[in-house]
Amino acid sequence: MTRTYASTPEAKRVYALVESLQRYFVDQLDAFSASYGEERACEAVEWLREEGRFGGGLRYETRDEILFNRGSVNISQIHYEGEPSKKLASATAISTIVHPKNPHLPSMHMHISWTQMKEGRGYWRIMADLNPSIEEETTKRAFFEMLKAVSARYYESGVAQGERYFYISALKRHRGVAHFYLEDFNSGDFEADLQFAQRFGKAVIVQYMQILHRMFEAHPDYTSREKEMQLAYHTLYLFQVLTLDRGTTSGLLVHDQNDIGILGSLPAYVDVDLLASWAKKVPFPQEKLVEAIVAELDRAEGAALIADDVKKRLAQTVREHYRSYPEALKLQASGNITPTTVENHR
Repeated sequence: MTRTYASTPEAKRVYALVESLQRYFVDQLDAFSASYGEERACEAVEWLREEGRFGGGLRYETRDEILFNRGSVNISQIHYEGEPSKKLASATAISTIVHPKNPHLPSMHMHISWTQMKEGRGYWRIMADLNPSIEEETTKRAFFEMLKAVSARYYESGVAQGERYFYISALKRHRGVAHFYLEDFNSGDFEADLQFAQRFGKAVIVQYMQILHRMFEAHPDYTSREKEMQLAYHTLYLFQVLTLDRGTTSGLLVHDQNDIGILGSLPAYVDVDLLASWAKKVPFPQEKLVEAIVAELDRAEGAALIADDVKKRLAQTVREHYRSYPEALKLQASGNITPTTVENHR
């Protein structure tokens, strides 16, 4: 089985971009492990779409259990060349999430993707968000300053869309403390946008690694209370991803060949009772989704492990919910524009 790749010049350029960003980020995470942890490098995992006929992806998962709760740096390229019935030509992306083990070190999510339709139109999806269990003003300010410097004239729009996308109305709070999100982005100059995407991705990685080093050196130890705060936050993170995140849901609805990778953003443990308590806060029919998610988690020790087999069950739970209640997709997060990801693959 061999993975195939999109042949358009734009898709080739974007794949080279996401591949370089992946390699840079993985190298930085491995160096962090060598400095403070077990010196265990991230491990590569490949997945194929239709045995590679429609592409696939390669993700690197963190293996240093001293430093990382969970971490995934995934790149993918799906294409439908030779499939005239499909509207989508290709979709190329890097999606990353890192959840450090130390609760003083914030989690970080970044996504950069280029979608190209067969009729010629193409657009970017560019986002980054900082997600601490324990808020720290200096770190938050540094992340915002980086976003402002790298995004320039797109900063206000990106932050406004990010604040909207990552808001959890049922809990009356955001998922993190700093959010940037551009949906359906295309300035009309592919080369300029490609360079912007490259600068943005590199700046986010550089700033995040600086935060990890600084916060670990300042707080090498933590208390049981701080770990409880992290567990509560990780529960909120899973809640947002599985009940609101449109990108995650779209990926699960399009196909079932990368469930573990798509749910690579989930932290290792969540508080089952806390999660269950939020079912009564969400609008119909999302309480049924929360209850179905809780039913797949082991309550034995309070903190449920989100292992790979659990991810597979959760993926199927999400799919079954939206097939039963397709109208619930309207309740999911969006920026200024609602993407047509699922429709693109039909």
